[in-house]
Amino acid sequence: MQEILEEIARRQPCYVELRYHEHVTSSLMAQKGRIDQAGTSRHQGVGVRALVNGSWGFSSTSNLERGAIESAIGRAVEAARELARSQKKKIPEFSPMALSRADYEEPGYKELRAISIEDKIARVVETEQKLLKESALIHTAVVRYNEIFEHKAIATSDGAACSRRLVRPEFRTAAFTGSGSEQQVAGRGVGVTGGWQCLFHHPSAANMVGETAREAVELLKAGHPEGGVKTVILEPALVGLLCHEAVGHTVEADFVQSGSVAKGRLGTRVASDLVTLCDSGIPPYSGGPGGYLPFDDEGVPCRTTTIIENGTLKSYLHNRESAAIMGAEPRGNARAWNYADEPIIRMTNTYMLPGTMALEDIIASTADGLLVTGAGGGQADASGEFMFSASSAFEIKQGKLGRRLREVTLSGVAFDVLQTVDAVSREFRWDMGSGYCGKGQPAKVDAGGPYIRCRLMVGGRQEG
Repeated sequence: MQEILEEIARRQPCYVELRYHEHVTSSLMAQKGRIDQAGTSRHQGVGVRALVNGSWGFSSTSNLERGAIESAIGRAVEAARELARSQKKKIPEFSPMALSRADYEEPGYKELRAISIEDKIARVVETEQKLLKESALIHTAVVRYNEIFEHKAIATSDGAACSRRLVRPEFRTAAFTGSGSEQQVAGRGVGVTGGWQCLFHHPSAANMVGETAREAVELLKAGHPEGGVKTVILEPALVGLLCHEAVGHTVEADFVQSGSVAKGRLGTRVASDLVTLCDSGIPPYSGGPGGYLPFDDEGVPCRTTTIIENGTLKSYLHNRESAAIMGAEPRGNARAWNYADEPIIRMTNTYMLPGTMALEDIIASTADGLLVTGAGGGQADASGEFMFSASSAFEIKQGKLGRRLREVTLSGVAFDVLQTVDAVSREFRWDMGSGYCGKGQPAKVDAGGPYIRCRLMVGGRQEG
């Protein structure tokens, strides 16, 4: 398929981008000692974009024959021409650049294919039964396994000719507890780009069963935090959530052009000197991050974008179009979920660089605060204002960890909160690989970082 796409793209009189995509997803869920849900879906086809007279046209086909692909190109070109007749704002020509010609296969791709469905089912059911037996207070345990096998081949008329085979497995546990009228739930999740061994050797996979059970049981008797602006230590999952939701989306160039809080602020201070924040398809930290990419869906090789450097806003995230408009350099942030989706600007792996302090020293130097753990749901907007939930927190009094608290909410404005960061740990962990980013279409991403200490609004309620 790669050779066919390359040959067709080379003959086009205008900019044309061809993207073959095979996407196979399988999932298992165990409950009550058996597999409750199982399924597989497969999507395969070619997406086509054409840039004519400063306008885009897009088409796609599930027919992989040469004639069908060429017909899809014709439809995309005609759509671009039609739009160009009325579109006043034209897309400038792309600057020449070295596009990818790599043929990449994730080392875990064959390993995971070689593991039988029986072995995967056994692991899921055994984990569910082990979790259920951790405590008599656990009345229901749920374990889920999901895997995405992805094969892409990309060719553009200006020189990209690359392919990749990636696999992204995920594993999740959940325990539901009850005592009288009180009910609680706790969960853990891990997701990577890599094989079976990569998944279960990830730091977040260590003692998933024990940690899930312990939290679910302890939450039954946990108190609630007092509301107010507080000193908090955020674990890597919550740092990742802050980096992704409250900062990362505001610096995606399409959102910047629409007026996000980051617009016009390059070169200005938006965080403390301790904060350096990046996005990279091929980050320097190991662990098989869930958003790993050697090149993006425009054939641009992935490199690191330093978004914030020592507190100063340095860069936005671009595709080739926004880079041409804003005079920047694309670094691999154009992504499409399926062959019938157009590539748009997306994050890959977004993270804060670690510092020099040990977590235990950050805790010991905190007179009054919270250690917040377990990233939950949340939302953020173009202003950088966010509200997140966390599964639990631990009181810190005079440098000592105290009781567990529950139903914790965190809110603030991202750049204001980052200005208050006064401690950054040397420990680093990816911790959002089991999640998905939504922006009109899903995307597998990851995020993480060190533990950080900062000030933000904690939601709580009066005890008693």
